[in-house]
Amino acid sequence: MPHTTPTPVDFWFDPTCPWAWLTSRWIHEVARHRPLDVRWHIMSLTVLNEGRPDLPERWHRDLALRMEPVRVLAAAEKEYGPEVLGRLYTELGTRFHLGKAPRERATYAAALAAAGLDPALAEAAGSDAYDAAVRASHQDGIGRVGTDVGTPVVAVGDVAFFGPVVTPTPRGEAAVRLWDGVLAVAGTDGFFELKRTRTRDPIFS
Repeated sequence: MPHTTPTPVDFWFDPTCPWAWLTSRWIHEVARHRPLDVRWHIMSLTVLNEGRPDLPERWHRDLALRMEPVRVLAAAEKEYGPEVLGRLYTELGTRFHLGKAPRERATYAAALAAAGLDPALAEAAGSDAYDAAVRASHQDGIGRVGTDVGTPVVAVGDVAFFGPVVTPTPRGEAAVRLWDGVLAVAGTDGFFELKRTRTRDPIFS
């Protein structure tokens, strides 16, 4: 049987974003059918949207709260290395998006414990000690696609793109077909955008 070298895939996510969560589960599904080496990275909707005068005050309050689990991820990465980000993201995302758990210290601590990490790292949520690391990781991802995008950002070699934004998460052959199509259009010289109005809320399974 010939050896197949896994394709390196870099995935930037904000754990509070439901659309990034759905796309991340798609990447997991593709990895069941194709050899991928997925490397997870944090980005932040808070950083992305800071200083925007067009957002109402309630949005700015929500964005401040969204920074908490990103800081926890950054603390875990510093303590254990980047290889823990994928499983901690899964634990956080499962609680946020499937369990509808609140963004609070108890939720972060439970996710850390389930990922085999020190639950005391939940205290990083209230500290700005990791903000520089968050911003550096965020900028690394967003710098590959430009500022007119959101989360997630996916990079496959020299090809980087925002999205895809899709719901529900494609499974099986449909997931692989979407993967091949996204790489085909994103890798086309001069290609920038395909878009249509979303007519569904996120569908979780």
